[in-house]
Amino acid sequence: MFSKSKINDPSPRSGDQTAPATDKSPAAAKPSAPSSTEFKAAAPKAKPPASVLSSDLHVTGNLKTTGDIQVEGTVEGDIRAHLLTIGEGATIKGEVIADDVVINGRIVGRVRGLKVRLTSTARVEGDIIHKTIAIESGAHFEGSVQRQDDPLNGKAKAIPGIAATPATAKPAAANPAAE
Repeated sequence: MFSKSKINDPSPRSGDQTAPATDKSPAAAKPSAPSSTEFKAAAPKAKPPASVLSSDLHVTGNLKTTGDIQVEGTVEGDIRAHLLTIGEGATIKGEVIADDVVINGRIVGRVRGLKVRLTSTARVEGDIIHKTIAIESGAHFEGSVQRQDDPLNGKAKAIPGIAATPATAKPAAANPAAE
């Protein structure tokens, strides 16, 4: 069923008298289709290192990448990434959206992530929408926590009797006749 290809055979030595004669016909000049054993799997591309925003950097504007970001400085704007790491001295003022979020520093704004981790040095002022969350002892958090199966989707699931966002919520009248 399978036969060994001559391409894989060791090349004949120059003084070897038993080397087979090569065919110089035009048909032999055409390369034959490679056998299934000749294909080598392409090596997976190495994952690039995380982009680092150093502690002396102040960014005003939104950041978006499919890769990883490590923030050590200040960002005034929204950040979207695959893995986002907020350093201890970092401050983010805006919405954070990432598959994995590790917070060591300060965030003022909403956090959306499949996995969100607040370390003991974290300071978060805003809502956290997550699939899984870990909050270490000593973390400072002011806001609400909501679990969703797809927290990266910007649309929150409507729960009957509860407003989706505080800005659109209309307070229910205690006395219906008062309206």
